[in-house]
Amino acid sequence: MAKITDRFTAAVHRFAEAEHIEWVDFRRGERKDDVMAKRLASFTAPEGIVFIGRAQEKTQLFRTEKRHHDDGVSYPWIVKTTGVVNHFYFYCVDADFGPFFLKFCSYFPYNAKLCINGHHWAQRQAAKAGIGYVAMDNAFAKVENIAALQEICDTLGPEQIDALLRKWLAILPHPFSAADRAAGYRYDVSVLQAEFSLTQMLDSPVSGRVFFENVIRENLDIGRPDQVSLVFARRLMRTGPRPTPGRFRTRVITDGVIPSLHVDYKNATIKQYHKEGRALRTETTINDSYDFGIRKGLTNLPALREIGFNANRRLLRVANNQPRPDHRNPGTAHPHRSGHHRDRHPRPRAAPRATTKPRPPLSVAGLQAATGRVPQP
Repeated sequence: MAKITDRFTAAVHRFAEAEHIEWVDFRRGERKDDVMAKRLASFTAPEGIVFIGRAQEKTQLFRTEKRHHDDGVSYPWIVKTTGVVNHFYFYCVDADFGPFFLKFCSYFPYNAKLCINGHHWAQRQAAKAGIGYVAMDNAFAKVENIAALQEICDTLGPEQIDALLRKWLAILPHPFSAADRAAGYRYDVSVLQAEFSLTQMLDSPVSGRVFFENVIRENLDIGRPDQVSLVFARRLMRTGPRPTPGRFRTRVITDGVIPSLHVDYKNATIKQYHKEGRALRTETTINDSYDFGIRKGLTNLPALREIGFNANRRLLRVANNQPRPDHRNPGTAHPHRSGHHRDRHPRPRAAPRATTKPRPPLSVAGLQAATGRVPQP
């Protein structure tokens, strides 16, 4: 394994030198996305490698330790442990996917991470199709032809993401040689994290903050098990021999002057906030697909997509006190029973008028991982 590590490290340095690619050693506490944004501003090529970064990060790996037989003779033994080792980041721009990064661990088992953003892909596909739009940060503020863009967005799936990975594995140096790959040692893609988002543009942005503060005030209990089970359409058992594990809570987090509402279900989180003073943003982030009985393989991405989009919609229904679907029977609905608190402060029956934008495909990340942003109607 040491030979593979040394060969891979040397190959990365040779590649950077031969292709005249900028090398960046990340400093402790430095935001890698900020480093990319600064260099991306001056990157004009339609496709290529922006820079290569190196960082020491803690990760799970295998090491060899010395053990002894009864007669005192020593022998090596492989153990699973953690360590702080070099990781190589390739920050690139793809003609179809836009900016992304691919990270490799330099130690066995050489885990890697692919991180893409579905909004970047959707924007490039819209431009190729001649569909005009006004972009926001990870969203569409305005689209000339919503239906046409929605059709484009719905075409992004596991096949396109896997093709992106294979394309760049053929370009970049990585730990597995051609002989290794021929012997069956290849990267497979699984979903570590996926984010699905809904952006609703407000017709009257000036009233958006007032509206959102009211949403927060009236939904502080939405993280309770009986409430969050409606959002995720999952039965939660809080008592008995097999209670549902995990955390179920509501948090209000303030970044500067912008508050956001966070609802936790096991390892998943729904966040809602007032985006750029112009939109109501709802985001569901799934960090462990097994929370929903789904395996991590990339082929299961469409199932995760449905869970994320439906959770966004259900949160809006619950927040607006609309009839809520019964998680035991999706075809039925049951009314919300208001307590004294809601009688004094009723929830708004409807959100401000909003223009619905199409949902660009998911951004997924991962060879062992995947992250993503996906707007939805």
